[in-house]
Amino acid sequence: MKQAFLVFLGGGFGSVLRYLISKPLNPLLQNFFLGTFLVNILGCLLIGLVLGLSARGNILTYNSTLFFATGFCGGFTTFSAFAFEKHSLLRNGDLLNLGIYMVASICFGVLAVVLGLWLAKQLG
Repeated sequence: MKQAFLVFLGGGFGSVLRYLISKPLNPLLQNFFLGTFLVNILGCLLIGLVLGLSARGNILTYNSTLFFATGFCGGFTTFSAFAFEKHSLLRNGDLLNLGIYMVASICFGVLAVVLGLWLAKQLG
């Protein structure tokens, strides 16, 4: 039960922070959801860092990993908003921005995870 509460608490913090970042940034660029993009890339960096530190065994506890990786990063990042925003670009026929956003999100997301894992290795 304690682990479920940690995931719940982390997810709540992550969701609120996502809202605070996305709400002001999404309207800044026409046809590019900057807030969602930044939140998802930052979340990829954070989960790489957290899981990298967790893999070292002596830096983060199992409960800390649950709070940060499953809870916080799970609540902070948002695949559903990503998918909905792609749908709106597709519906508007904006195939160029749809492609750019999808490719950039996936490529930078994977690179951010790799960077987070590398940073975790440097810290140990």
